[in-house]
Amino acid sequence: RMGKRRCVPPLEPKLAAGCCGVKKPKLSGSGTHSHGNQTTTAPSSSSGPLQNHQHTDGNNGRENVSDLTLGPGNSPITRMNPTSGALSPLTRPNGTANSAKNLVVTAEMCCYCFDVLYCHLYGFPQPRLPRFTNDPYPLFVTWKTGRDKRLRGCIGTFSAMNLHSGLREYTLTSALKDSRFPPLTREELPKLFCSVSLLTNFEDASDYLDWEVGIHGIRIEFINEKGVKRTATYLPEVAKEQDWDQIQTIDSLLRKGGFKAPITNDFRKTIKLTRYRSEKVTISYAEYMASRQHCFQNGTLHAPPLYNHYS
Repeated sequence: RMGKRRCVPPLEPKLAAGCCGVKKPKLSGSGTHSHGNQTTTAPSSSSGPLQNHQHTDGNNGRENVSDLTLGPGNSPITRMNPTSGALSPLTRPNGTANSAKNLVVTAEMCCYCFDVLYCHLYGFPQPRLPRFTNDPYPLFVTWKTGRDKRLRGCIGTFSAMNLHSGLREYTLTSALKDSRFPPLTREELPKLFCSVSLLTNFEDASDYLDWEVGIHGIRIEFINEKGVKRTATYLPEVAKEQDWDQIQTIDSLLRKGGFKAPITNDFRKTIKLTRYRSEKVTISYAEYMASRQHCFQNGTLHAPPLYNHYS
């Protein structure tokens, strides 16, 4: 069963979302359980409505996913033109890479995010524009911390944004404005991991089960018990990391989107689901420091502005 492929997700240009789970609640297929941690909604800000890693509702123009958020000046979703190559079908089976050369996302994108955060926290001018592609993509920036890689912030956008400005914006939004966490500090830098996810291949699913765990990210749209349209999303890795099946993932998303009534199979059938793929890369702060070694003096953190790395 294959859904209809579309080039753009069915979101308004100014929506924001987050798509990662924070804990691993034990779910059952009944759908009657409440997932308290998954209904968090980030407040709106001057940079547009925010949404956490977790899904939120679409009532306020928000959506909670692992890394979604939109800000002012985001290009309309229609910018995702298949002729640009940004959303062409992935040339790899089951969404896995045949080789690195097929991937658009690179470790340098994560390094750039670390540059942006480092310069912000230490008061340096923001880094110069990087050398990697500036093509438009929907994107997420995720921060995790410690050996157990606990979620520390994750926000992104479903609208295609030029990567240079998009990564810069969502680096700071996810690090400082995820309402579930306090802003990141200098002291936390050495323990951080940064992930960049680029979203591709949006498709209308035929029903709420027309997707694969570990392969597709999903965005659901539904009408809540008060008759209000709500949305929520999870990046592809979330269900697999939480060890959820399709029903558990859908029910978690409904709770994340603020649905409080008992979840029945008939209600699940009313859900409109969009599936998508993601290219993701993650690096640690130690790996980042190694890549920027020549930018630092005597190995100290109080280094010259990191933008010297770029030509």
